[in-house]
Amino acid sequence: MRKRMMAVLAAAALAAAACAAEQSGGTASGAASGVTDTSIKIGGVLTKTSASGYSTKDAEIGAKARFERANAAGGVHGRKIEFVGAEDDTQDAAKGDAAAKKLVQKDGVFALVPVHAPNFGGAAFLEQQGVPWFGWATGPQWCGTTTGFGYNGCLAPKAGAGSQTWWGRQMADLLGGAQGKKVWVQTSDSSGSKYGGKTISQSFEAAGFSLVGVDSSLPAAAPPPDWLPHVNKIMATRPDVVVSVIAGTKFNAGLYAGLKKAGYQGVLTDATSYDANILKDPAQAQAFEGVIAAPMFEPFESTAPEIEQLRKDVEAVAPGTQLTQHLAIGYWAADIFLKVADQAGKDLTREKFLSVANGTFSYENAGFGRIAYPKDHDEPNGCGALVKISGGAFQVAKNMKCFDNVPLKP
Repeated sequence: MRKRMMAVLAAAALAAAACAAEQSGGTASGAASGVTDTSIKIGGVLTKTSASGYSTKDAEIGAKARFERANAAGGVHGRKIEFVGAEDDTQDAAKGDAAAKKLVQKDGVFALVPVHAPNFGGAAFLEQQGVPWFGWATGPQWCGTTTGFGYNGCLAPKAGAGSQTWWGRQMADLLGGAQGKKVWVQTSDSSGSKYGGKTISQSFEAAGFSLVGVDSSLPAAAPPPDWLPHVNKIMATRPDVVVSVIAGTKFNAGLYAGLKKAGYQGVLTDATSYDANILKDPAQAQAFEGVIAAPMFEPFESTAPEIEQLRKDVEAVAPGTQLTQHLAIGYWAADIFLKVADQAGKDLTREKFLSVANGTFSYENAGFGRIAYPKDHDEPNGCGALVKISGGAFQVAKNMKCFDNVPLKP
């Protein structure tokens, strides 16, 4: 009898505790999903460190800056964003999976923002658990999901799905037309680089350029000891534009320096050279002089009000911080998350959040262009800008603009 009475008292105590938790800011289930009456818990996964030196750590500053502005304005329907920071996957898929599980199962986050890791391994877990995640959708693990939201859509569409034309069309506008102009696309032998070469080649063809070569002979692990064979192959086709789809400043610096030494007079362009660090080294600055970078967001040198706001937000949380591509990606990923959360309303659950995001959600912003889900789970948003490196500084060559996609050829 005594044991039975103690069990009843224990059950009553647990019920009272649950009631108190609900009254003070959340239920047990609410806390488990990272939502209380006063907060939404968010964490991210980045490649902060890696053996190659590649790092997306600045995305954490960008996300924090946007979340802090939201909190200063009262939060989302009265809930402040509790940003616990980002885990480091060290560019290891298994560590990315472990980081996602830690954030969800141990830290109890509502969503992962930002996710900016080329080899992110937590996609399957997050999809299975119904946990939203926002970031840069550079790999196929983002595409075709219901929970992964690329700030600029899916950049690895399947054959038949929409594929971007903005890069080729922006370059055609910059050069006064593509008629009669030839383009060479250089990639490394990595699967990601080769896939990018495929989509970017079609972008330039859609804009009217003549494709004279797509080469994937460069090793992905390290720059070649001798650039001359690669340079000679390019020079033989006399292209007006050389597009580099290679991840790494050292690769591009070597390729560009080799081409210039060989007398190349055409246009050099890539997606990664919008990085102030490359201008700090005189040799690199010379190699990149005249290069056209192609960021998928409005450049920091822009006079657009949205970019001025970004600069103010970053200065408020991290004074003197150098603005980088990774920072912008974290900022815009957080911005889109906040937009969805606002539309999801006061009674916030993951189920409702995903229902709103995957309904007919659309959002336009001069900072990143436009986004529409669920369409952009399967194709890119079709938007981008161009920046020219001139005199050791960045200049806006073409402001952010969006173009229609075309079906990706097999």
